[in-house]
Amino acid sequence: MADQSSFDVVSEVNMQEMKNVVDQATKEIKQRFDFKDSKTELTLKEKEKELVVLSDDEYKLNAVIEIIKTKCVKRGVSLKAFEYGKIEEALGATVRQVIKIQSGISSEKAKEITKAVKESKIKVQAQIQGEQVRVISKSKDDLQTAIAFLKGKDFGIDLQFTNYR
Repeated sequence: MADQSSFDVVSEVNMQEMKNVVDQATKEIKQRFDFKDSKTELTLKEKEKELVVLSDDEYKLNAVIEIIKTKCVKRGVSLKAFEYGKIEEALGATVRQVIKIQSGISSEKAKEITKAVKESKIKVQAQIQGEQVRVISKSKDDLQTAIAFLKGKDFGIDLQFTNYR
């Protein structure tokens, strides 16, 4: 194994950056006149990897989500990392939306990634390891080619490449 190099394909969101996004969005909401006297609230549940958005009506809820998206782009958090739940009625004549924050690569996506790597005819091997995909090769140049190939493909999720050695 000493003569082989590898890297891991992962999909994670830096939760500290998410906290910063929520803090900045909350600060902006408090300062905006169109949210004055509204029941708008952002709650980040780190353990469940969820962001709960609560607001007076659907229009304000969508405005809050746009603020969150803007802050995410500025903080380098990928918008592909979010899975938006449906908008539902909440207590006190408000609406709520739960946004799941992606952590790890699902088995279906991992299979899709390994299949794409194998079909690319690059001299690398891809194997699924839990919620990540490890790519192994004898040549570091082939690994660089594999990274470039995967960056060029859209799997519908945000991918990072770690543990390159």
